[in-house]
Amino acid sequence: MTIDNKLIEYLEELSRLRLTEEEKEKAKADLSSIINYVDKLNELDTENTEAMSHPFDYTNNFRKDEAGSSFDRELILMNAPQKKNGCFRVPKTVE
Repeated sequence: MTIDNKLIEYLEELSRLRLTEEEKEKAKADLSSIINYVDKLNELDTENTEAMSHPFDYTNNFRKDEAGSSFDRELILMNAPQKKNGCFRVPKTVE
């Protein structure tokens, strides 16, 4: 992939930036360097490599979803500054 002025101008438009000519030349050089570096990955032999989404053997360790007893509502609301109908009463935030 070649980085040309047209691509730099397109990126300028997407990012809503205005670059000077010096910055455009530096951006072209930097992007070319990045693309060339990433392109080195194509040189790797990945023929016998298993596809993976994460480099570690990782599984989600969730607890079982089991219904259990809840806390006593009156005990929870005991120290509430204001309560209404068995719930915390808070200031209105939306008109």
